Amino acid sequence: MAVAIQPTTRRRLVAHYSSRLSFSVQSSLVQSVLVLRMRIIQAVPASVQRTISRNLAQLTPNSRQPSRQANQRLKCILYYQAHGNNASLASRRFGISRTTFYRWLKRYEPKDLRSLEDHSSKPKHLSRPTWTQQLANEVRSLREQYPSWGKDKLVVLLRREERTVSTSVSTSMVGRILKRLRETHQLVEPPRFAVSAGKRRLKREYAMRKPKEYQAKDPGDIVEIDTLDVRPLPGVVRKQFTARDIISRYDVLDIRSNATAKLASEFVEDVISRMPFTVKAIQVDNGSEFMAEFEAACRTHEIKLFVLPPRSPKLNGHVERAQRTHTEEHWELSNGDTDVESMRGELRKWETVYNTIRPHQALKYLTPTEFIDKWKNEKPKQSDKQGV
Repeated sequence: MAVAIQPTTRRRLVAHYSSRLSFSVQSSLVQSVLVLRMRIIQAVPASVQRTISRNLAQLTPNSRQPSRQANQRLKCILYYQAHGNNASLASRRFGISRTTFYRWLKRYEPKDLRSLEDHSSKPKHLSRPTWTQQLANEVRSLREQYPSWGKDKLVVLLRREERTVSTSVSTSMVGRILKRLRETHQLVEPPRFAVSAGKRRLKREYAMRKPKEYQAKDPGDIVEIDTLDVRPLPGVVRKQFTARDIISRYDVLDIRSNATAKLASEFVEDVISRMPFTVKAIQVDNGSEFMAEFEAACRTHEIKLFVLPPRSPKLNGHVERAQRTHTEEHWELSNGDTDVESMRGELRKWETVYNTIRPHQALKYLTPTEFIDKWKNEKPKQSDKQGV
């Protein structure tokens, strides 16, 4: 005998037994199915009874327990079937869009609740690398030779070689190749060794700043000089002298066992002879090594000497940044030799690489030597224009 039930009561009953279904799937499936069937026969109209019983009958003891998300989607579909296949009503009831509901309904397999689980979002068709194995080998070879250089510098070296395989390579492609080489463990980064760059600064009672009207325009107008502590082994300290031209980024390097004014004056002679242009002015900080004989050497060669005020390393920013580059790209990758002559020979080789091979971002990826050659070629043209 059928029992007449109000629509509000009907929806409440369906929602109640749908939630009971979710509980039954997560517990013992066989016993819960029997209990729910008995309750459905006692209180739910025939049409709703058939809908829910049909889904319960399709569950088997061997079914994998669905997740919470799958249970919620099953409840939504059962609610949809119990209300005359009204998708709009089911979507509003469970707070989802109709598009989402139809996607669930399309995936739904009554005999396999795993069809309502989350699917993998991995693309079916993955893009393949557009580079050749030969290009990947070239990138790996260059990176192993210069392990501190990134994609921007390596792509310049590849194009500079003028090989057929390297003509169409882009910066982003080199970056993707490096990433793939790391992921596949074909590229192993070398170990780095901590090197202290700190140094003790002495106070000076008086310091003269560079005049504001003096501005560097050409290579040699201002050469910044500073020292760097190099510690190849615990308890072993060496002093690197660094001279950086702020226009061309050309560096002159030397290393000694300590830093004194006499050794600094000898380094001035090296800077004058090894810089490929005339040095007009030198700028230093307040270190004691830049006094006495050092000032006398600058005066002898008629080179202007600018001294920074105390605690102002930012005013010598070019050479300070150069110290970091030499630390990261050379000393941290060094073999740790402590002999000064061996370290000097190693440093000279790095100086050549730095000035003639390494592309500089500040120079639009030219080397300092290429920049200076370009400047020398353009200087006569500028002089002719000024004469006219």
